[in-house]
Amino acid sequence: MAKIGDIDVGEFPLLLAPMEDVSDPPFRALCKEQGADVVYTEFISSEGLIRDAAKSVMKLDIYEKERPVGIQIFGAVLESMLKSIEIVEASGPDIIDINFGCPAPKVCRNDAGAALLRDPDRIVKMVKSCLDVAKVPISVKVRLGTGKGPNTALEVAQRLEKEGIERICVHGRTLRQRYSGLADWDQIKEIVDGVDIPVIANGDIVDSKTAKMCMDATGAAGLMIGRGAIGVPNIFHDIKRDLRWDSNPPPWKNQNPATARLWCWNRYLEISKEVYAGQINKNLKRHAISFTKGLSGASAMRVELHSVNTQEELGNRVTKYLEELNYQELTA
Repeated sequence: MAKIGDIDVGEFPLLLAPMEDVSDPPFRALCKEQGADVVYTEFISSEGLIRDAAKSVMKLDIYEKERPVGIQIFGAVLESMLKSIEIVEASGPDIIDINFGCPAPKVCRNDAGAALLRDPDRIVKMVKSCLDVAKVPISVKVRLGTGKGPNTALEVAQRLEKEGIERICVHGRTLRQRYSGLADWDQIKEIVDGVDIPVIANGDIVDSKTAKMCMDATGAAGLMIGRGAIGVPNIFHDIKRDLRWDSNPPPWKNQNPATARLWCWNRYLEISKEVYAGQINKNLKRHAISFTKGLSGASAMRVELHSVNTQEELGNRVTKYLEELNYQELTA
């Protein structure tokens, strides 16, 4: 059984990546139900936390059904990162993850996220200082490098291993690439072979086939799935089913993709009601788009969402659309 600290995460863990406006508590809980072994919050600015900014603090909310859950933070100022560790730990996460992989301009222009890969010394100093004060396991997520000059991920991984980092996740692209081109699984393998700590592979894992290909190519100790889970939280169940890690049948009645989407959407709405208890779910419309993306007639249906007045109406309209589509596919 693989572990992060004292936490069992499965022999070959599947992790839900931290994604802005996607990895909210209901979605994390749904992915956990669907087979994700560890889920991560949306990434949180250390500067926002120490200023008590509402948007940052809201992302600290975690729920028992998500566990094990990690909170991911990012920042450029060491003192702010250390203060944010204390704030984050008060929320009771199982893991704290430090982000050196985000390519978003708004993050990198402040010399945080993947921009720090240009300066391995600074990364090592920051992580070592965080390890010294943290009471929960610390993990790190990186990209291969900035895309300017040699890639630094291998050096960073090797140096962080000496400092006592628990594990590292590597997205197989550079900062400059953002999400273009193909993830370089060969470079992830070089990092896997270059350290003794577990390395989690991330990038271009969108179904069971690509999950198996990435496992074979990298020799990684686990997989992190981000964009491949957006609107398709059952990807975790599908991978474990298709690779014969888990023989439990799905809660929906057949293998029709529309049926799975319908079940997952309705379950997302159920968990949202539990979590938000009548409050606004800021990500509901974003998920409505994601859960219907690529399906027949979805564009026309989404136009109708502009005229709904409440979140309950929005949820019901998407449910009705998925029910109709499911019926059409089953009777075709």
